[in-house]
Amino acid sequence: VANGASLPTRAWITDMNQVLGSSCGNALEVMEAVDFLTGKWCEPRLLEVTRTLSAELLVMGGLAENEARALQQVDDALHSGRALEQFARMVSALGGPADFCERPGDYLPQAPVQLPVLAPHSGFVTRMTTRDIGLTVVELGGGRRQASDTIDPRVGFSQFVQLGQAVRAGEVLALVHAADQAAAAQASQKLVKMLTIGAQAPARAPVLIQRLMA
Repeated sequence: VANGASLPTRAWITDMNQVLGSSCGNALEVMEAVDFLTGKWCEPRLLEVTRTLSAELLVMGGLAENEARALQQVDDALHSGRALEQFARMVSALGGPADFCERPGDYLPQAPVQLPVLAPHSGFVTRMTTRDIGLTVVELGGGRRQASDTIDPRVGFSQFVQLGQAVRAGEVLALVHAADQAAAAQASQKLVKMLTIGAQAPARAPVLIQRLMA
């Protein structure tokens, strides 16, 4: 459709077999984005996707002569703090607080209940059913089943394990953020079944699978 409207378009098929980053849920993902831009926490797969997509935009927009130069510009924007500055300006322009990036924890709502999901036994995280994880966030109130539903921006998961990560029995697989204890307990019970812990680490899958160009 975009190409038909004379808008040059490219796309990447990316790995959706595990959580991208370490958070699921509205406010939690915004907090992770701020941590990413400040350099406080930068999950490698999320960085790879962000750098690649940003570089694509720079080349397509004529702001970089090639991919290598575009990636350097992306890295410069991240490391210099210019990306964070621009994000802060966007927040302010949309009516948000001018010091949001300095004090995100003061503005983002937090769930009253935070419950750790613990590994039932030791091993390696070999599989996660990401669609079910997303639906669980919806059940917590973090998404809509129908247009009239109200979204609770506080809920979701944080500190999510990654595929191939070694865990010991009793270690945290993720942290549930919920509106009440009952919802947290239910989400925790479900999440344990959505994560498979095996004896051997799986082969590392690339996060960027295929580039699509018209």
